[in-house]
Amino acid sequence: MKKYKSILSVLGSVLAFMVAATAADSAPLTFKFTITRVPGAIQTLTTGINNAGVTVGQYEDKNNVFHGYILNGKKLTTIDDPNGTGTLCSNLNLNGAIAVVGSYNNSDGNSVGFLYKSGKFTDIPGPKGAATAVAYGINDSGAIVGSYTDSSGVAHGFLLKNKIYTTLDVPGSVATGALGVNNKGKIVLFWQDSRGANESSIYNGRTYKTINVPGAADSFASDLNSAGDVVYQWVDSSGRLRGALFHGGKYYKFNFPRSFQAFGSGINDKNVIVGGYEVNKNGPFSGFRVTFK
Repeated sequence: MKKYKSILSVLGSVLAFMVAATAADSAPLTFKFTITRVPGAIQTLTTGINNAGVTVGQYEDKNNVFHGYILNGKKLTTIDDPNGTGTLCSNLNLNGAIAVVGSYNNSDGNSVGFLYKSGKFTDIPGPKGAATAVAYGINDSGAIVGSYTDSSGVAHGFLLKNKIYTTLDVPGSVATGALGVNNKGKIVLFWQDSRGANESSIYNGRTYKTINVPGAADSFASDLNSAGDVVYQWVDSSGRLRGALFHGGKYYKFNFPRSFQAFGSGINDKNVIVGGYEVNKNGPFSGFRVTFK
């Protein structure tokens, strides 16, 4: 399973839309979308947002080279890990000094996770024996979650806390990845079952609970905030990506207006979600920021 790369650049809001999403037996939520793009980029997507509104993600330049980025207010910082190419900034902590996790491709073409903090890159290679690794989420205490493949090519989730790796495998899964961790230590994961379908779970440190989007062909929990709200990318019956939010005990499905497909990727504590959308099939992705209430 591939997590879709995302990049957002709020170097100028392009357009805003208001849509409503409903869940069974609940009042509707209103979602307000804002389009944002990195100037001159072929593609712009978003992966994470903190409580100060700082976003991270990835963009593709005119030479078809991918770069990670941090956008803090109007200041855009391009992030390129010096040890490889194709840097992707996956997410950042919600509060305090900015700490970004992501991945890059090494000289062998394998993905390696990284932590970027105070201008310094630190590899997150996964536990001993890992062939590849991606760091997807980080909380304020510095706990990092992600995914790695072992020597047999099997994917596992991981938690890196206090320099110790813990492997995370949802019971009954044939592959697992951990995508987000909140400040209470809860972790959201995607996993593949024996039928080849992708499902989602939340892990509280002791047990795994399935949290699939109702009606989804494939369900990927991308991130969660301190309140336990979960943002998703999921696949509908036509094979298109959609977004969803688990909030207040209810699931709310949303889609960027008039897009071919869209997905949610990151969420903060201020009711803001980030993600990406595609207007036409096989067209470039652009980023969005969406508030809900």
